[in-house]
Amino acid sequence: MPRPVRAPVVMKTPGSLSEKHRRLLAYLGAAILILSVTLYLALPVAALFFRTTPELFLASLSNPQVISALWLSLTTSVISLTVVILVGTPFAFVHSRSNYPGKVIVDTLIDLPLVLPPAVAGFALLVLYGRMGLLGKYFHMMGISIAFTTLAVIIAQIFVASPFYIRQAKSLFEQFDQNYEYTARTLGASPVRTFLTITLPLTAGGLLSGAVMTFGRALGEFGATIMFAGNLPGVTQTMPLAVYVGMESNFDMGLTISILLVIISFIIMISVRLITRRGMPHA
Repeated sequence: MPRPVRAPVVMKTPGSLSEKHRRLLAYLGAAILILSVTLYLALPVAALFFRTTPELFLASLSNPQVISALWLSLTTSVISLTVVILVGTPFAFVHSRSNYPGKVIVDTLIDLPLVLPPAVAGFALLVLYGRMGLLGKYFHMMGISIAFTTLAVIIAQIFVASPFYIRQAKSLFEQFDQNYEYTARTLGASPVRTFLTITLPLTAGGLLSGAVMTFGRALGEFGATIMFAGNLPGVTQTMPLAVYVGMESNFDMGLTISILLVIISFIIMISVRLITRRGMPHA
């Protein structure tokens, strides 16, 4: 009768770790890594809140310069977002569904403001639209000033923030199942009606997410604005520019506006994540 084969006995050498200990060390290392990165990102933001008090925050919030910067930022950001949505949505749809020479160049130009230094973006806008700019000199001849006006703030915000929405919309339209559109077209719907009643509703969640990010980017714009629009209180001094002024003349005002921007930014990011998690029906 054959002898049963016995499994080899694995002898643990002194100093070797068991599987349980190795797993524990892995969890501990991951926890330390996560905690370190989280603290590195959170502590500077938390320092703003520890540096002030509720009384001081509310007192600074009533500062006319703070109120002016807040309303100017919100107003210009809403206008910029509206323009981006109205122009960027049909542009992204047509661009995503078309193949033409130079499309790669167009894609690159769309993404360029994302990597372009803000100061360079502002300087480029000034060279184009300034009083002696390539186009600005003709506007100036007609009595129209663009640089160092509220309009310049809006132009700067659109330039730096529009890629966030256009890239998102373009990606959504490229991934959308066109069979829905073909079905609507066979039932007699026009291309415009198909877009408005089929494509747009089914991509609305992603478009809304891109719109929220665009609004946040426009609200926080600094470099291009100060180069192209200047820092005129009540005219071009947005919240980021008011923070810059506060560092030199009124620390409490700068601190209050910084906290406001942190709160708004946090709400924006939470909104984007909730919209993304909720999702919308799409192909």
